Amino acid sequence: MGRIVRVINGDASVVCSAIDGKDIVARIEEINKSSAVCTAALGRLALGASLMGFGLKNEGDTVTVRTDGGGPAGTLIAVADSYGNVKAYIQNPVVELPLNAKGKLDVGGAVGTDGTLTVIKDLGMKQPYSGQVPLVSGEIAEDITQYLAVSEQVPSVCALGVLVNPDLSVRCAGGFLLQLLPFAPEDAVDVIEANIAKMKPVTEMLENGMTAEDIAMLALEGLKPEKLDDFEVNYVCDCSRERTERMLISLGKKELEELAQDEKTEVCCNFCDKKYVFTADEIKALAEQKPEPQE
Repeated sequence: MGRIVRVINGDASVVCSAIDGKDIVARIEEINKSSAVCTAALGRLALGASLMGFGLKNEGDTVTVRTDGGGPAGTLIAVADSYGNVKAYIQNPVVELPLNAKGKLDVGGAVGTDGTLTVIKDLGMKQPYSGQVPLVSGEIAEDITQYLAVSEQVPSVCALGVLVNPDLSVRCAGGFLLQLLPFAPEDAVDVIEANIAKMKPVTEMLENGMTAEDIAMLALEGLKPEKLDDFEVNYVCDCSRERTERMLISLGKKELEELAQDEKTEVCCNFCDKKYVFTADEIKALAEQKPEPQE
């Protein structure tokens, strides 16, 4: 299981959430059988979405983070709930690229930079909130930081890291998201900048035995940090046969009648690889149902 922790400073003007998400990214690799760079890319996006989702107020709220950068990995999507549980999808899970100039997995090269990062928040309203910014680096953390600053006007620092073993298993994965509220004093900003400057990369901190709480506390060191929340967090897909039926009904009667010509129709969930099988008679029955109206 993963762990997500939220820490707040003494005057409640700065919040830092940190996650140890090795098990989440290991599940991503297991589902997608992804190459190292794709595991790192989708793992970073999933952990970033988890940290963003953890900040939502109400149960049932969700956040979807999507990158369309024009890179060989294609579209990446991660969806998180208000507890930080997350599911993720990558269009092309196997991409092989040389290491980047720093000798690291070239996540930016896999994701690409000719496109956008889109964030959709479903907060139970009639219409979800949607914001979009151009990709800065394709490295995910910088792009999330850019989105929060530009689209939500929240000064933030996001750092994410995934370390993949030569056998493609996940060695460690985690990150943190630090956000300043409008009334944060200038001296707090100075302290945070100094803290961030001396912090090592996330994977190095995790490799050295630091916990998510340790990382969040270090980010707010000198500001009287206190732990606010501490939760288990997991890779969770909420697909079901009922949802799959609704999706099939939305295709329309004509297309379903064409599907019913086959003895069986198999629908595979992109997020967890679970398969739902429908007989021809079941497809015919769905064809007679009307799609539910969309709010």
